[in-house]
Amino acid sequence: MKRTAFLILSILFFCFAVTQIGFSEKEEIGSVGTLTIFHAGSLSIPFEEIEKRFEKMYPDIDVQREAAGSQQCARKITDLGKPCDIMASADYKVIDKLLIPDYADWNIRFATNQLVLCYTDTSTYADSVNADNWYEILQKPRVVWGHSDPNLDPCGYRSLMVMQLAEKHYKIPGLYKALVANRPEENIRPKSVDLISLLQTGNMDYAWEYRSVAVQHGLRHITLPDEINLGNYRFDELYSTAKVKVTGKEPDTWMEISGQSVTYGITMVKTAPNPDVGVLFLQYLLDAEGGLEVLREMGQPPFLPARVPDHKMKATLPDELQSLVEVKN
Repeated sequence: MKRTAFLILSILFFCFAVTQIGFSEKEEIGSVGTLTIFHAGSLSIPFEEIEKRFEKMYPDIDVQREAAGSQQCARKITDLGKPCDIMASADYKVIDKLLIPDYADWNIRFATNQLVLCYTDTSTYADSVNADNWYEILQKPRVVWGHSDPNLDPCGYRSLMVMQLAEKHYKIPGLYKALVANRPEENIRPKSVDLISLLQTGNMDYAWEYRSVAVQHGLRHITLPDEINLGNYRFDELYSTAKVKVTGKEPDTWMEISGQSVTYGITMVKTAPNPDVGVLFLQYLLDAEGGLEVLREMGQPPFLPARVPDHKMKATLPDELQSLVEVKN
């Protein structure tokens, strides 16, 4: 009798152990197959397409994306401690200033862009606005326009920089203040893509966006001179004369950001739950025939190849990414 009871208990224990191993393996497989990406809102459409193509290549991997303003993405990591593998910023300097060195080791610059003023057929003065009079239109009392929050989204502080540069370019003293005076606080939204629905529903006449976003959403837009649009690195010295203060790393602190040509950056978080999967995704994203081609197709010029500022940073990259990146300021 004792022998029979012992055998039964042994069998039950074995079954329980096998079940636990099975659960453990499933949890491990599920974890390894999930990739979490925080990214700028302006990357939503191209990253959606990149996700589809990547998951088609790797059916066992589930890419989970969260779009927000770039500073907000960084603060999810630094302030909230949210698990994240990869962060892609519309301004590479957000990664430099908020994540490196405590939360990330490197920063790959992979694409550029420029700012444009978007509108629709129903916008006030849609029939007469152009590259020569847009700043006059934005000052008119009946015109509703806006931009994203400079403290959360690079497109927000870049919008302010564009208007500062316009004052210099058109040689109109006080233009910047006059423009901002006709933009109430409620017209500032967390990220630039939040303004698109306001344009499309007729609740806003004009909004500052990236050119790629305008192309992807089929919005009418005004292309500005290179001296203003933050899209040409040859004018970086001029762009640097525009400055905006935004909230800093710590509460109640501020940091000043100087203008520079629009450059997107991407990094892997030090505490990434699935670094191997992250490297696999970055290999596809930085491939000239992969993710960078998707960006080009969607109106956002990629850097071919992607770049890092110096050899020291390149040496910190995973081996699999070394051949996809060049050293270039």
